[in-house]
Amino acid sequence: MSTCSEPVLGCDLLVDCMIREGVEVVFAYPGGASMPIHQALTRRSKDLRTILPRFEQGGGFAAEGYARATGKVGVCIATSGPGATNFTTCLADAKMDSTPIVAITGQVPTKVIGTDAFQETPIVEIARPITKHHFLVQHTEDIPRVVKEAFYIAQSGRPGPVLIDVPKDLQNRRIVPDYDPAMNLPGYNPDKHASSAELDRVIEMVKQAKRPVIYAGGGVVSSDASAALKKFAISLGIPVTTTLQGIGCFPGEHYLSLHMLGMHGTVYANYAVDAADLLLAWGVRFDDRVTGKIDEFCKHGKIVHIDIDSSELNKNKPACLAIQSDIRYAIDELNTRVEAEPFKLQLEDWHRQIDEWRTSEPLKYDLPEGAILPQHAIKEMWELLKERGELDRTVVATGVGQHQMWAAQYWKFNEPRLWLTSGGLGSMGYGLPAAMGAQSAHPDKIVIDIDGDGSFLMNIQELATIHTENLPVKVLLLNNQHLGMVVQWEDRFYESNRGHTYLGDGNDKPPYPDFVKMAESFGVQSKSIRDPRDLRSSLEEMIDYDGPYVLNVMVPHQEHVLPMIPSGQTVRDIIKT
Repeated sequence: MSTCSEPVLGCDLLVDCMIREGVEVVFAYPGGASMPIHQALTRRSKDLRTILPRFEQGGGFAAEGYARATGKVGVCIATSGPGATNFTTCLADAKMDSTPIVAITGQVPTKVIGTDAFQETPIVEIARPITKHHFLVQHTEDIPRVVKEAFYIAQSGRPGPVLIDVPKDLQNRRIVPDYDPAMNLPGYNPDKHASSAELDRVIEMVKQAKRPVIYAGGGVVSSDASAALKKFAISLGIPVTTTLQGIGCFPGEHYLSLHMLGMHGTVYANYAVDAADLLLAWGVRFDDRVTGKIDEFCKHGKIVHIDIDSSELNKNKPACLAIQSDIRYAIDELNTRVEAEPFKLQLEDWHRQIDEWRTSEPLKYDLPEGAILPQHAIKEMWELLKERGELDRTVVATGVGQHQMWAAQYWKFNEPRLWLTSGGLGSMGYGLPAAMGAQSAHPDKIVIDIDGDGSFLMNIQELATIHTENLPVKVLLLNNQHLGMVVQWEDRFYESNRGHTYLGDGNDKPPYPDFVKMAESFGVQSKSIRDPRDLRSSLEEMIDYDGPYVLNVMVPHQEHVLPMIPSGQTVRDIIKT
């Protein structure tokens, strides 16, 4: 037991407990019910950096970006009522993508809870289905235990968001605190490890395979299992395909990389999974954007599904062998078995077949005369950073839409935690604040938000934050004046009838809105281009600029993300042109 003999305010106690958990940065927007917390934050400003977002959702996404880029828990703070409800999208996003964040909200005083007091909402009830866990603090004395439990829950097992709701009167009450209370989490046992017998069976199935594929997801990244995965795949020569959130868990430039699979994945990744006789599904949840028609997904192959969350096992796709385990532990143990009794797989024919698919069905695009294609802009940015040797210190965040899928396709990540995107929830507006969070964690890295005009506009106010906080985030804005992904579906399935997907004002020049003027009004350097001859030099100018920068690249709206497997269909229905 660690106690302090002097009474402290609940708000100071809360901040002290965060610091004891190793928190270095919080994204916090003040209001009536959280003012005491902010006063406490000012008193500990030397120990904890507080970044003021311009919208609570921006703060929540920034906490996610921080968490995804570091593997640590991201922290965001808001007031009660609308401040708290503005966190709901971030909480749902973090829940879907297994991102460890702790969201702290002020609440009206305990004596008026339930009376519809000013700025009161029952945020715990609202957030119940979209958080991993949630707390309404009942007593000031509970703050150290609640904070300790919240951080433990957020980052253990399958990571996720935890909400702490703190009434204002408890923030203002003085107590003599116990800083090291025992946790009280009956029934919560996140440390799950595969049995020796289960791992032995996996090895036997691998030995028998002629066409194995590793299907790796975000669980590999969150469990820090990327190095173990690389070792296992390379030692046995097994090809690796990843989910959107698994990007970076295996080197994208390695010969064995099939890159992303699913709706907008590579043709050869989808073909390989369809033809596989063994699918090693690690840290994945068989999301519908990956599987399409679930009954037809890897229909003829055996599936070994390993995941820390037992609720994901056999939920969407029955597995031949389903194992609840920490992914890193499982792969490390498999590597130990391979090293103890080395064996070689005869995969020459399998590699030859995959090479044929790679050659016949590569990712491709045709460069038009006088226009910049978004795919080309992304690839050019990647090639520039590769030439400079900067790829492994460049973090890329995205919004949601076509630009997101093109970034996933054309940017090859060789390390984990360099790719930040909203996957399961598909939250537009994620890119800029997530980049902001990553930049605060890694001030010496290059952080780029690859965004679309629709998504960027949703949290554009965070340009003010990156300016005032001196966060040199770069924005590669692919501006097609439309909600591009919805337009693509309109073109494919609705006879190109535009259902409110045009974002302009009817005039092509100048484009509307004027993002350059908007950025400059926030104190952020900006430039707009549409001539392909200006692309390379403008990208260099953006990267070399000492501060935040928005490069507004005008691109045609007629371009589609291909390949594409329509929702609910199979690899045999893939659209290539």
